[in-house]
Amino acid sequence: MSEAISPLELKALIDQTYKVEEEYVSLRQSYNHLQSTIEQVIEFLPNAIWIVETDGSIFLRNSQANALNALFETLRFGEEDYEAHFEDRSYLIKSAHHNEKYLFSATDITEQKRKENLATMGQMAAHLSHEIRNPVGSIALLASTLLKKVIPENRPIVEEIQKSLYRIERIIKATLMFSKGVSAQKNRLRWGQIRESLISAIGYYSYAKNIEFVFPQEDFELFGDLDLLTMLFSNFVFNAIDAIELDDEDEGKIEITHTKTKEIHIFEIYDSGIAIENKKWLFEAFKSTKERGNGLGLVLSKNIVESHGGEITLCEGERKGFRFTLVL
Repeated sequence: MSEAISPLELKALIDQTYKVEEEYVSLRQSYNHLQSTIEQVIEFLPNAIWIVETDGSIFLRNSQANALNALFETLRFGEEDYEAHFEDRSYLIKSAHHNEKYLFSATDITEQKRKENLATMGQMAAHLSHEIRNPVGSIALLASTLLKKVIPENRPIVEEIQKSLYRIERIIKATLMFSKGVSAQKNRLRWGQIRESLISAIGYYSYAKNIEFVFPQEDFELFGDLDLLTMLFSNFVFNAIDAIELDDEDEGKIEITHTKTKEIHIFEIYDSGIAIENKKWLFEAFKSTKERGNGLGLVLSKNIVESHGGEITLCEGERKGFRFTLVL
């Protein structure tokens, strides 16, 4: 028969039970606080985080990871660092194994990869442009000499050669400008100077349809780089010509409108050509939305506008075109 527990021993046992319970509650609160802290920390991180059990079930994840559930299904256990491509995005996947749990992180490196690719493509394009520039210049000089001596019947052939050379020279100039960056040398100038240069450039551009050009007739003052602004307006007009050439109609119209406030000039350029496709590529280098494009015209146009303190947007209305501003 066991000995009876004395009142003092019973009290000590009860006290010890309460103490253990208090310690358990305190430990549980500490654990909950620690888990809450961990959740706050991983939620603060800019990349997707998963903490995974050895059986593949998710122990903890942040909101960025919640948005990438389908990517989680493709994660590879046991491979520490690798790149994954998912829904047109690139991710750097890192993983670690600790205390019977796996930690995965997915960092979106799409923009970084895009910049690296652009830098590589820009370097290659600049190198090719330098190599092509000299022979094209020689051919242009010879064509100009030939035009003075050719018989009248063959004159249109030489003129078409010159127009093709002009297009190549524009591509070379745009490529070199893209690789070096746009730097505006601003001076006071008149719209009439840009209009005359624009009309001259159109004369060198090949197109078959009857196109009406409507440009502002008032000769207002601007503050900017004449060469860059001429390239800006030429890019938009040539894009419009190409769009009209692809249209089913036999003729088309290109219109430039101008208004201004106390602080900015506002230009809008409209055309009657085909609608713009793949709008997400509009200002993406080396991704053209048209058959005859090299993917640099709108990128450089955006850079030129920004170098003059302005902004550029696509007109979303009944008329197709672009709107951009230039600081007075």
